[in-house]
Amino acid sequence: MNTVNGVLPLSTELNRRLNTLIPGGAHTYAKGEDQYPEGLAPVITHGHGGHVWDVDGNRYIEYGAGMRSVSLGHAHPAVLAAVRRELERGAGFVRPSIIEAEAADLFLDTVPTAEMVKFAKNGSDVTTAAVRLARAATGRPLVAFCGDQPFFSTDDWFIGTTPMNAGIPDPVTELSVRFPYGDLAATEELLRSHEGRVACLVLEPATLTEPPDGYLAGLRALADRHGCVLIFDEMITCFRWSESGAQGLYGVTPDLSTFGKALGNGFAVSALAGRRELMEQGGLHSDRERTFLLSTTHGAETHSLAAAMAVLRTYRAEGITARLHTLGERLATGVSEVAAAMGVADHVMVRGRASNLVFATLDERLRPSQEYRTLFLRQLVLGGVLGPSFVVSSALTEDDIDRTIDVVGRACAVYRKALDVADPTPWMGGRPVAPVLRRYS
Repeated sequence: MNTVNGVLPLSTELNRRLNTLIPGGAHTYAKGEDQYPEGLAPVITHGHGGHVWDVDGNRYIEYGAGMRSVSLGHAHPAVLAAVRRELERGAGFVRPSIIEAEAADLFLDTVPTAEMVKFAKNGSDVTTAAVRLARAATGRPLVAFCGDQPFFSTDDWFIGTTPMNAGIPDPVTELSVRFPYGDLAATEELLRSHEGRVACLVLEPATLTEPPDGYLAGLRALADRHGCVLIFDEMITCFRWSESGAQGLYGVTPDLSTFGKALGNGFAVSALAGRRELMEQGGLHSDRERTFLLSTTHGAETHSLAAAMAVLRTYRAEGITARLHTLGERLATGVSEVAAAMGVADHVMVRGRASNLVFATLDERLRPSQEYRTLFLRQLVLGGVLGPSFVVSSALTEDDIDRTIDVVGRACAVYRKALDVADPTPWMGGRPVAPVLRRYS
């Protein structure tokens, strides 16, 4: 790891070019230049394992790789071997490939709570397909989603409820309602107030905190009692909580669940899985009116399915989930210790499951602060750590973790100086980083 000198001329110029060519300068809003301190938004040339390199020649220890999708590290040899093998055999055909059956078999063996699976390319598509299927199965219009969780889909039923709802008609947004995580009584009250109109409950089964005792089982009972479909969004929890996701860890089976991110280790693949009775409504063996479930040109791209199979096998053979937890625990402990040593333990805090850590940056009045986040991120980047979160990959080493903790310690020393004068501005290097979902640029 090298220390960045604070000047990224090639990245700065490329960011200007990206913004003239691509709306937002990136293909994911969370990767935008506005998410990083001014002048310190590196443009990446390549990655290997747990490290990436930018166009200015800097190397970084990387966290949250590929929006949490690259959990085995970049260019993982088993994944690359599987992909290369399939590329030489063709990427897509006019009829299903044998690998579609093989990938489905392996997935359902790994996630035994599901009876059928259909693959696609991104999480938004499969989660929206689950919502559509729930509406078709129940004949009900409303979608109830967990309002405490940040993201479910790029489609109108969800984005219409965010600050970036331009272009989405109000009548569409009015068909989505929120329920709070962990509060069964409030959720039941919501279902009663919309009796017979809620098609589904959509949520991530676990987030930054563990589910309260009995919560997921209680939701299962509520869904059954009120006749709605229980949908688990396992984009993040799949593999990071257990090889079979949060549903496997906590022993609660949803009607439908959606998977992605770590499933392909950076290759584009996602999955909708669930009960046969529901899934078949998008198939050929149901006597009910057909549901247009998922029909995508590239959903069964052979090399992406090969990547998914390699990921599933690697997780099982090498105990990857356990390794993610071990690395995350080492990082969380170290960050907490150096924050305490610098007197900022109440302001720089690590949160979440060890395999899926984020950090909070609070101001002198203990309020979440984009300005203090900017200060903190700036010190990380200058220290050679690219960390919008502290989500680990299994390719990181203990030495990477220890180096990160050292950089965090130096960042906390600067943080203390800013708190002492109640003003982070001198250490921000420019404008603050911005919330991803906001109404105006």
